[in-house]
Amino acid sequence: MKGYIHVYTGNGKGKTTAALGLATRAACAGLKVFFGQFLKGRETSELKISEFFPNFDIVQYGTSEFIVGNPSEEQIKKAKDGLDDAKKRLASGKYDVVVLDELCVAIHLGLFSKEEMEDLLNLKPESVELVITGRYAPEWLIEKADLVTEMKEIKHYYQKGVMARKGIEY
Repeated sequence: MKGYIHVYTGNGKGKTTAALGLATRAACAGLKVFFGQFLKGRETSELKISEFFPNFDIVQYGTSEFIVGNPSEEQIKKAKDGLDDAKKRLASGKYDVVVLDELCVAIHLGLFSKEEMEDLLNLKPESVELVITGRYAPEWLIEKADLVTEMKEIKHYYQKGVMARKGIEY
């Protein structure tokens, strides 16, 4: 089976959720899934998915703090180490589906260069489905992808003061 490159981007809610849906569907079909979350290091409900699907590996490459302004040295190191790990997993041949969640934001923050990302994309085996999420997808990545979905915010209950809820947003 040929694997394609997906990009889920835009300012609307649902990019990670869509990637989790695709990855869960793949795991239910018996495919081996890797889900790497850049810039995230908080306890979220999806981290328990491996308890239900032994063929679904999930790892976070971030700290518990949101990046505001310039990333800290620790955040930069976690992202760089995460990229190294993600490259190894992508190239390993062990996974059928690889999701790199919030990678577009990491690119936007300058944590990775276009050249580093092109190196990553060149490691993708022909059969691996690669999903990249996050706001601010660069134009070159959009051109390289086979499928691009833009989540557009029309209305969000956050604007009415509703905070993130366990099991829904995290």
